Amino acid sequence: MAEKMAASTTPLPEYYVQGFPAPGLRQIVRHITGNTANGESRFLSSDHGEHYRFMVENQAVANIIYSTRETPVDLNDNSDVIKAHEQEPPFHYPNGSIVRMIDFGPGVESPFHRAMTIDYGVVIEGIFELTLDSGEKRIMRQGDVCIQRATAHKWRNINGNGTLPGRMLWVLLDSKELNVEGKKVEGYLGDLQKEYAGRGNY
Repeated sequence: MAEKMAASTTPLPEYYVQGFPAPGLRQIVRHITGNTANGESRFLSSDHGEHYRFMVENQAVANIIYSTRETPVDLNDNSDVIKAHEQEPPFHYPNGSIVRMIDFGPGVESPFHRAMTIDYGVVIEGIFELTLDSGEKRIMRQGDVCIQRATAHKWRNINGNGTLPGRMLWVLLDSKELNVEGKKVEGYLGDLQKEYAGRGNY
């Protein structure tokens, strides 16, 4: 659930995230379905996601839409729903999946990072600049998709020339060990590490 924020006597930055959604972005609804004893499909719940994590000095917020800890997923007795609810996931689960939505404040930029996953990144609202460690860049707009294959990259919200919030959604799936020219590729989170400290794998 939402983390507790310590009270501060210092002035807040001009853009400050106190919950999900971030100011200026619409609320989303997550619907989870299931199966009844008589074989009917039903909605189990409709809500706004869970496990919110404030980031970048409270100028961004992550919302875990869902997570699974294994592949194939065990749906029996709603065990996946229980596991997803009971614990905020790490950056990624080995052999599992994470659907993570992040609201970015105006101009917010991530550090360079490389996750040992395959990530499907979708721009939901706004405009983002995606930069690789080679220096190559792409501009992504609403509906654009990037498939990150364990590559080093960073994101920058350039919506409204850095004056408006933006939102992205990622689906992270685990990958096998990656070797390029016989050398093992290692993952790292850079300054993102502090956002996930103590939460396990990347």
